[in-house]
Amino acid sequence: MTSDALHSSPTRHAADPVVVAALAIAVVAAATLAGAWFFQLVLDIRPCPLCLEQRYAYYLAVPLGLLVAFAASRGAPRQVALAGFAVLLLAALANAWLGGYHAGVEWQFWPGPTDCSGPVADLGSAGTLLQRLDTVKVIRCDEVQWRFLGLSLAGYNVLISLLMALIAVWGVVSAKRAA
Repeated sequence: MTSDALHSSPTRHAADPVVVAALAIAVVAAATLAGAWFFQLVLDIRPCPLCLEQRYAYYLAVPLGLLVAFAASRGAPRQVALAGFAVLLLAALANAWLGGYHAGVEWQFWPGPTDCSGPVADLGSAGTLLQRLDTVKVIRCDEVQWRFLGLSLAGYNVLISLLMALIAVWGVVSAKRAA
């Protein structure tokens, strides 16, 4: 076996930090979504509107992380990986900000959006109100449904998003070194 054959083997790509970083982001995002769905479907901890918005970054990170890993493992130009990591970094930082905002709403540091933390404005007629109350459970953004070690799910979202941002920075640095 020649030296060139060893360097182009699949094990070489598995050790590529760009591939590892992209896969790590995809795995962290998928695990976070699985946890969110577990809390919702198994433990019946229903998400508020802000919780649902915080999932968007993870819905983006899973396929984009996999796409960046695939492109990097196939020898795509490093600019592709850099662009992918830049989008992942921005999404993670924006999600960390949104999670921090949500945690602040939960701690009553500032008011939240009126659709999930303000007063109920228009309930309609008495008949439709009774029908709504039978079918809809209002999940408020300013009430914590679950805490562990003093942090709510919004607080954990901040930590997970910052972890993904750090991994994306590692991916950018690795991609620039390989260029």
